[in-house]
Amino acid sequence: MNWIDYFSVLHEPVANKMMLKSMVCFNRTKGFAMLLCCCMQLFGQHAISNYERCWALVHPFTALKIKKQLPKAMLVYKEVEQAKLLDSLAFGGKLDAFRHTYVMAYLARTIKVRKLRKLGIAHEKGNKRGFYKHKLEFAERADSMACDMDLRNNEVGFVIGTTFNQATKEELKQIVLSEIKNGKAWYLKRNATYQYVTCHNSIINLLDYKGIWYVPKCLVSTNE
Repeated sequence: MNWIDYFSVLHEPVANKMMLKSMVCFNRTKGFAMLLCCCMQLFGQHAISNYERCWALVHPFTALKIKKQLPKAMLVYKEVEQAKLLDSLAFGGKLDAFRHTYVMAYLARTIKVRKLRKLGIAHEKGNKRGFYKHKLEFAERADSMACDMDLRNNEVGFVIGTTFNQATKEELKQIVLSEIKNGKAWYLKRNATYQYVTCHNSIINLLDYKGIWYVPKCLVSTNE
Protein backbone atom coordinates (compact mmCIF):
# COMPACT_ATOMS: atom_id res chain seq x y z
CA MET A 1 0.00 0.00 0.00
CA ASN A 2 1.48 3.37 -1.02
CA TRP A 3 1.06 6.71 0.75
CA ILE A 4 -1.71 7.89 -1.60
CA ASP A 5 -3.75 4.80 -0.77
CA TYR A 6 -2.99 5.31 2.90
CA PHE A 7 -4.34 8.86 3.03
CA SER A 8 -7.37 8.00 0.93
CA VAL A 9 -8.31 5.28 3.39
CA LEU A 10 -8.17 7.80 6.24
CA HIS A 11 -11.15 9.58 4.71
CA GLU A 12 -13.17 6.41 4.16
CA PRO A 13 -15.52 4.77 6.67
CA VAL A 14 -14.28 3.32 9.95
CA ALA A 15 -14.45 -0.21 8.53
CA ASN A 16 -11.69 0.63 6.06
CA LYS A 17 -9.56 2.15 8.80
CA MET A 18 -9.94 -1.06 10.77
CA MET A 19 -8.93 -3.04 7.69
CA LEU A 20 -5.81 -0.90 7.32
CA LYS A 21 -4.92 -1.40 10.98
CA SER A 22 -5.42 -5.15 10.59
CA MET A 23 -3.17 -5.25 7.51
CA VAL A 24 -0.40 -3.32 9.26
CA CYS A 25 -0.66 -5.57 12.32
CA PHE A 26 -0.57 -8.71 10.14
CA ASN A 27 2.48 -7.52 8.21
CA ARG A 28 4.33 -6.66 11.42
CA THR A 29 3.50 -10.05 12.92
CA LYS A 30 4.53 -11.80 9.69
CA GLY A 31 7.82 -9.92 9.59
CA PHE A 32 8.46 -10.69 13.26
CA ALA A 33 7.81 -14.39 12.72
CA MET A 34 10.01 -14.50 9.62
CA LEU A 35 12.86 -12.84 11.49
CA LEU A 36 12.58 -15.31 14.35
CA CYS A 37 12.44 -18.26 12.01
CA CYS A 38 15.53 -17.13 10.12
CA CYS A 39 17.39 -17.02 13.46
CA MET A 40 15.98 -20.36 14.58
CA GLN A 41 17.34 -23.01 12.15
CA LEU A 42 16.11 -25.97 14.17
CA PHE A 43 18.81 -28.58 13.61
CA GLY A 44 21.49 -26.47 11.97
CA GLN A 45 21.70 -28.26 8.62
CA HIS A 46 20.24 -25.96 6.02
CA ALA A 47 18.30 -22.80 5.32
CA ILE A 48 14.85 -22.45 6.84
CA SER A 49 12.10 -23.91 4.67
CA ASN A 50 8.79 -22.26 3.80
CA TYR A 51 7.05 -24.86 5.96
CA GLU A 52 9.03 -23.73 9.00
CA ARG A 53 8.37 -20.09 8.15
CA CYS A 54 4.63 -20.81 8.09
CA TRP A 55 4.92 -22.52 11.46
CA ALA A 56 6.72 -19.46 12.89
CA LEU A 57 4.01 -17.21 11.49
CA VAL A 58 1.37 -19.16 13.41
CA HIS A 59 3.52 -19.52 16.56
CA PRO A 60 5.64 -16.34 16.80
CA PHE A 61 6.03 -16.37 20.59
CA THR A 62 7.01 -20.04 20.64
CA ALA A 63 9.52 -19.25 17.89
CA LEU A 64 10.94 -16.57 20.18
CA LYS A 65 11.39 -19.15 22.95
CA ILE A 66 13.13 -21.53 20.56
CA LYS A 67 15.37 -18.75 19.28
CA LYS A 68 16.59 -18.21 22.85
CA GLN A 69 16.89 -21.86 23.86
CA LEU A 70 18.15 -23.56 20.70
CA PRO A 71 21.76 -22.30 20.80
CA LYS A 72 22.19 -23.81 24.29
CA ALA A 73 20.87 -27.17 23.12
CA MET A 74 23.11 -27.15 20.04
CA LEU A 75 26.16 -26.42 22.22
CA VAL A 76 25.51 -29.64 24.11
CA TYR A 77 25.22 -31.49 20.79
CA LYS A 78 28.59 -30.07 19.75
CA GLU A 79 30.10 -31.23 23.05
CA VAL A 80 28.91 -34.78 22.40
CA GLU A 81 30.20 -34.63 18.83
CA GLN A 82 33.63 -33.34 19.81
CA ALA A 83 33.99 -35.75 22.74
CA LYS A 84 33.05 -38.64 20.39
CA LEU A 85 30.64 -40.09 22.94
CA LEU A 86 28.71 -41.79 20.13
CA ASP A 87 29.58 -42.38 16.47
CA SER A 88 30.62 -39.55 14.17
CA LEU A 89 27.65 -39.83 11.81
CA ALA A 90 25.74 -36.54 11.80
CA PHE A 91 23.38 -37.97 9.17
CA GLY A 92 21.62 -41.24 9.90
CA GLY A 93 23.85 -42.28 12.79
CA LYS A 94 23.66 -42.29 16.58
CA LEU A 95 25.03 -38.76 16.68
CA ASP A 96 22.14 -37.71 14.46
CA ALA A 97 19.76 -39.53 16.80
CA PHE A 98 21.23 -37.65 19.75
CA ARG A 99 20.78 -34.28 18.04
CA HIS A 100 17.08 -34.76 17.37
CA THR A 101 16.33 -36.46 20.68
CA TYR A 102 18.25 -33.98 22.81
CA VAL A 103 17.04 -30.82 21.08
CA MET A 104 13.40 -31.86 21.35
CA ALA A 105 13.86 -33.02 24.95
CA TYR A 106 15.49 -29.70 25.84
CA LEU A 107 12.71 -27.68 24.22
CA ALA A 108 9.87 -29.89 25.51
CA ARG A 109 10.68 -28.91 29.09
CA THR A 110 9.08 -25.50 28.52
CA ILE A 111 7.23 -25.71 25.18
CA LYS A 112 4.08 -27.69 24.42
CA VAL A 113 4.76 -30.92 22.58
CA ARG A 114 2.00 -30.40 20.02
CA LYS A 115 3.72 -27.21 18.83
CA LEU A 116 7.13 -28.86 18.68
CA ARG A 117 5.69 -31.86 16.85
CA LYS A 118 4.24 -29.57 14.18
CA LEU A 119 7.58 -27.83 13.86
CA GLY A 120 9.38 -31.17 13.52
CA ILE A 121 6.97 -32.23 10.78
CA ALA A 122 7.44 -28.88 9.02
CA HIS A 123 11.19 -29.37 9.19
CA GLU A 124 10.97 -32.80 7.56
CA LYS A 125 8.64 -31.47 4.87
CA GLY A 126 11.36 -28.93 4.17
CA ASN A 127 13.87 -31.78 3.90
CA LYS A 128 11.68 -33.50 1.32
CA ARG A 129 11.36 -30.31 -0.67
CA GLY A 130 15.12 -29.86 -0.43
CA PHE A 131 15.59 -33.40 -1.76
CA TYR A 132 13.79 -32.54 -4.97
CA LYS A 133 15.88 -29.38 -5.24
CA HIS A 134 19.06 -31.47 -4.89
CA LYS A 135 20.04 -29.91 -1.56
CA LEU A 136 22.26 -31.77 0.90
CA GLU A 137 22.22 -32.34 4.67
CA PHE A 138 25.66 -33.04 6.11
CA ALA A 139 26.85 -33.93 2.57
CA GLU A 140 23.97 -36.40 2.03
CA ARG A 141 20.55 -36.13 0.49
CA ALA A 142 17.54 -36.60 2.73
CA ASP A 143 15.22 -39.52 2.00
CA SER A 144 12.09 -41.18 3.33
CA MET A 145 13.75 -43.34 6.00
CA ALA A 146 16.01 -40.53 7.22
CA CYS A 147 12.92 -38.38 7.81
CA ASP A 148 11.13 -41.28 9.51
CA MET A 149 14.14 -41.69 11.79
CA ASP A 150 14.14 -38.00 12.72
CA LEU A 151 10.43 -37.96 13.52
CA ARG A 152 10.74 -41.06 15.71
CA ASN A 153 13.67 -39.58 17.61
CA ASN A 154 11.74 -36.35 18.07
CA GLU A 155 9.04 -38.38 19.83
CA VAL A 156 11.63 -39.97 22.12
CA GLY A 157 12.81 -36.46 22.96
CA PHE A 158 9.29 -35.31 23.78
CA VAL A 159 8.86 -38.11 26.32
CA ILE A 160 12.21 -37.40 27.96
CA GLY A 161 11.67 -33.65 28.06
CA THR A 162 8.21 -33.84 29.61
CA THR A 163 9.22 -36.56 32.06
CA PHE A 164 12.39 -34.79 33.20
CA ASN A 165 11.24 -31.19 32.82
CA GLN A 166 13.29 -30.02 35.80
CA ALA A 167 16.55 -31.56 34.58
CA THR A 168 19.53 -29.34 33.80
CA LYS A 169 21.01 -29.44 30.32
CA GLU A 170 23.86 -31.64 31.60
CA GLU A 171 21.48 -34.04 33.35
CA LEU A 172 19.35 -34.16 30.22
CA LYS A 173 22.44 -34.95 28.13
CA GLN A 174 23.25 -37.94 30.31
CA ILE A 175 19.65 -39.17 30.19
CA VAL A 176 19.54 -38.97 26.39
CA LEU A 177 22.92 -40.68 26.04
CA SER A 178 21.72 -43.46 28.33
CA GLU A 179 18.49 -43.90 26.35
CA ILE A 180 20.43 -44.08 23.09
CA LYS A 181 22.83 -46.68 24.49
CA ASN A 182 19.86 -48.65 25.80
CA GLY A 183 18.28 -48.76 22.35
CA LYS A 184 15.39 -46.34 22.93
CA ALA A 185 16.20 -44.21 19.86
CA TRP A 186 16.65 -45.00 16.16
CA TYR A 187 19.35 -44.86 13.51
CA LEU A 188 19.98 -46.18 9.99
CA LYS A 189 21.69 -49.53 9.62
CA ARG A 190 25.10 -49.66 7.95
CA ASN A 191 27.68 -52.39 7.42
CA ALA A 192 31.28 -52.41 8.68
CA THR A 193 32.37 -50.12 5.82
CA TYR A 194 29.55 -47.62 6.54
CA GLN A 195 27.47 -48.55 3.50
CA TYR A 196 23.71 -48.41 3.97
CA VAL A 197 22.07 -51.82 3.99
CA THR A 198 18.52 -53.13 3.91
CA CYS A 199 16.99 -54.96 6.85
CA HIS A 200 18.19 -58.16 5.12
CA ASN A 201 21.78 -56.81 5.04
CA SER A 202 21.83 -56.23 1.29
CA ILE A 203 24.05 -53.29 0.33
CA ILE A 204 22.10 -50.32 -1.02
CA ASN A 205 23.63 -48.69 -4.07
CA LEU A 206 22.42 -45.11 -3.71
CA LEU A 207 23.09 -44.46 -7.39
CA ASP A 208 20.18 -46.81 -8.12
CA TYR A 209 17.90 -44.46 -6.18
CA LYS A 210 19.03 -41.17 -7.64
CA GLY A 211 16.04 -38.84 -7.60
CA ILE A 212 13.93 -41.40 -5.71
CA TRP A 213 12.58 -40.35 -2.31
CA TYR A 214 11.78 -43.84 -1.01
CA VAL A 215 15.00 -45.74 -0.30
CA PRO A 216 14.88 -49.18 1.43
CA LYS A 217 17.22 -48.26 4.27
CA CYS A 218 16.70 -50.05 7.57
CA LEU A 219 15.78 -48.32 10.83
CA VAL A 220 17.17 -50.12 13.88
CA SER A 221 17.29 -49.32 17.57
CA THR A 222 20.43 -47.60 18.79
CA ASN A 223 21.70 -50.54 20.81
CA GLU A 224 22.13 -52.70 17.69
